[in-house]
Amino acid sequence: MHFRIVDKQPPFEWPPQSRAELAPPNHPRLSEIVYLCAAFPATNFLSGASVSFMKPIFHRLLLFLLFAWPILPGCSGRGRVPENDVELARVYNKTLLLSATGHVVPEGTPPDDSVLMLRAYVQRWVYDQLLMYEAERNIPQDLNIDQLVRDYRASLVRFNFEQRIIAEQLDSTIAESELQSFYENNKDQFQLENTILKCLLIKVPKDAPVSELNKMWYSRNDRERAGMQAFCDKWAVLAFLDPEKWYKIEEVAAILPQGTLTAQNAAPNREGALSDGDFRYYYRVLETVKSKETAPLEFVREQASKVILHLRKQKLLEAWKEQLYQKELRRENIKLN
Repeated sequence: MHFRIVDKQPPFEWPPQSRAELAPPNHPRLSEIVYLCAAFPATNFLSGASVSFMKPIFHRLLLFLLFAWPILPGCSGRGRVPENDVELARVYNKTLLLSATGHVVPEGTPPDDSVLMLRAYVQRWVYDQLLMYEAERNIPQDLNIDQLVRDYRASLVRFNFEQRIIAEQLDSTIAESELQSFYENNKDQFQLENTILKCLLIKVPKDAPVSELNKMWYSRNDRERAGMQAFCDKWAVLAFLDPEKWYKIEEVAAILPQGTLTAQNAAPNREGALSDGDFRYYYRVLETVKSKETAPLEFVREQASKVILHLRKQKLLEAWKEQLYQKELRRENIKLN
């Protein structure tokens, strides 16, 4: 690549200390910048494609141009480059100008990182333009792009309007009785694929005071057991201390040493304390539900709630469309032959 700057102005310092020190958009130096871009065929992209783009630019000039005037998004077709702009890349008749890259580099980014980010953006842009060019060249004759665009636009407009209706009219409150009734009437939808369990589990580093933990772990005194939370806040790498929460067996098994707990051996009252050298583990299985059985409501509460709301949305939209239909029918805005 060849690059020349015709400099008839006094030298300027780089990097500037502030934006105020940068040259204004119509600075005369810009008109004196003469650049020649190294052109090369993009044989590595697509055969026969003609691509030329500016290779990594000398830091001073690139960053001066990048921040020296307000950035306007967009790229142009092939033509004359505006006076206060720089062509970064060209793919056939598509041109990427420096003014289109203002969103690429966040303000305050170090100069070296700015260059790398801009270079990566240009590379992605070239790939995208090449792909689009080839895609447009190879559109099947029976593919009606215009109709697809119209259909897609219609679906977007309709979807956004339906979302507005839902936001304004949908009651998202679900009573516990409704949730329970839905669960009882649709248990076949909540069959487990894998075993789930309630358990207690603690993982502590080997240098933790295990004698103190042992006393609390095996105690039947509620006050002593309550101290486990404070102990775990200080020492535990991980702790499951909610006896009412359900977990998937694979979640718990992945934490313990391999083979300790499996779908086959998981059962209520199974417990253990073991070490793998770096950590010590304590676990106690409180309750299990095997695969193929019905999941308890607490485990599928969120899923059931989403289904209820989805059914409400469908019902709301159908009712709204029917009301609209009847209203416009009375107004004689609909004619059925």
